[in-house]
Amino acid sequence: MISIPLFLDDAHPCSYLEKRNAQFAYVHPEFTLSTDIYSALIEQGFRRSGNYTYQTQCADCNACISTKLNVQDFKPSRQQRRVLKKNTDVQVNIKAAVFDQQHFELYQHYLSSRHADGVMGESTKENYMSFFGSHWCDTYFVEFTIAGELAGVAVIDHLNNALSAVYTFFDAKFSSRSLGVYAVLWQIEHAKSLQLESLYLGYWVEGCQKMSYKTNYQPLQGLIEQQWQDI
Repeated sequence: MISIPLFLDDAHPCSYLEKRNAQFAYVHPEFTLSTDIYSALIEQGFRRSGNYTYQTQCADCNACISTKLNVQDFKPSRQQRRVLKKNTDVQVNIKAAVFDQQHFELYQHYLSSRHADGVMGESTKENYMSFFGSHWCDTYFVEFTIAGELAGVAVIDHLNNALSAVYTFFDAKFSSRSLGVYAVLWQIEHAKSLQLESLYLGYWVEGCQKMSYKTNYQPLQGLIEQQWQDI
């Protein structure tokens, strides 16, 4: 057993629920992280943003629930099977987590259409890689192309016995393809092919519309009162 130093940031407005404040506990930046250590931390409800690993520590709220899917038990719904059928022509290419100008431009277009009025809408090459990349984690960028055109990118962490879905962005012109759904389904199948146990899907917040899609993937579990329970 090792001791991991944490520090608590200041409370700030919550990104998910109105009229609430959020607060995070971060692993101290001087502590040396690794994929092995992060694999244990994510099982305890931590997530990473770049090199920073954090856990929610909100004083008056416990709405953020860490989630994971047992990929070996997953069976796609009828709607998810339709998405798979619609995207049989998608080509997939796994790349290292290094800066790619085409990826960055797609990310900028995605943010301008989804988050133009928020902080995420302001992206530079530097904060793009500091958000997705990491010096210590085994991360890769998965390209989804249609007829030779880049349609979407999924950022994935490969952990000891799981994959972790970090972020997915895609071209709005392919919105009818439901590429966000397809990206999750691809990650589930990729984890199965690697004989991994789980796919971590990040935080789920009941009542938050942009988080509600996660319950479409079953059997989904949430870390509630330090116990993984079915959602």
